[in-house]
Amino acid sequence: MKKLLTVMGFALLLYACAGPSASYSESSTRDFPMGEVPMMVTDPLERAAWLVNHFWDRFTEPDTLYRCDSLVINGVSKEDLEKQMGIFATLTESLPLEEGSRAMVRFYERLEAFQKAQPAGNLLPQTVGLATRYFYDPNSPVRSEDLYLPFVKKLAASELIDPAYRMGYKWDAQMCSMNRTGTPATDFIFVDTEGRRRTLYSIKAPRTLLIFGNPDCTACKDLMAQMESYPEITGQITSGALQVVDIYIDQDIDLWKQRKASYPASWINGYDPTFTIREDLLYNVRAIPSLYLLSEDKTVLLKDALPEKVLEMLL
Repeated sequence: MKKLLTVMGFALLLYACAGPSASYSESSTRDFPMGEVPMMVTDPLERAAWLVNHFWDRFTEPDTLYRCDSLVINGVSKEDLEKQMGIFATLTESLPLEEGSRAMVRFYERLEAFQKAQPAGNLLPQTVGLATRYFYDPNSPVRSEDLYLPFVKKLAASELIDPAYRMGYKWDAQMCSMNRTGTPATDFIFVDTEGRRRTLYSIKAPRTLLIFGNPDCTACKDLMAQMESYPEITGQITSGALQVVDIYIDQDIDLWKQRKASYPASWINGYDPTFTIREDLLYNVRAIPSLYLLSEDKTVLLKDALPEKVLEMLL
């Protein structure tokens, strides 16, 4: 909530500074056109929802075609638009998933309607590129496959998208559809440090943190150290309230065996003996560490989540 209020404060400041839109020629540039949250909407979550659902309304009004080139998108500098995309992504991920997903569909429909009305503009491809970077790039601090899914499904079906690109978007949609938040995680076989063959679903605990990592991965080591620094988390592991399952999915099994002693003894560590997880794409592991927080019955609570989000839920 504190993060949400901070972002909302910044966003509302921008909204308050925006004046009424003017009429520009095709060569004009402009600040990102803001809307105004109705004064009667006072609840922080409701204000966030309003902002998300109406964030792109004035930017996608098709009445006037503004300057469009590699540096300016519908009259707004690409730098400014990227900043706005960051605010939009942060606000959207703060909403309940169902509401955020509806907002992503509306976002795409606004872009598509503008492109149909102004086919000479570059708003659709440029804005889609920024949205993909923020919501789907594995290095994005606000990435969310769950939120990107309804957006990329629209891209995969749109006649405004080049067929060659639509095939790529269709693949991305298929990948994002796997192991979604609120659905059962895919089971798999792994071999643990004692050489025993086990399955994910054989792990019994109120919550399971599934990590796809690598013993030589710097970010994985940082996560390990971070988790061990919190008594609240180590206490949950000791009591059995939380099980941490770290799975190596690459092919150099000898490397894993050489490094297996570097993992915390309280974790369950193992490797995929048949490389099924990666080769059969049981999970969409695009970067490591890739974190999934699971409930007692292995329902996905957090999907490919940032370490900060996982820690926030565990603490």
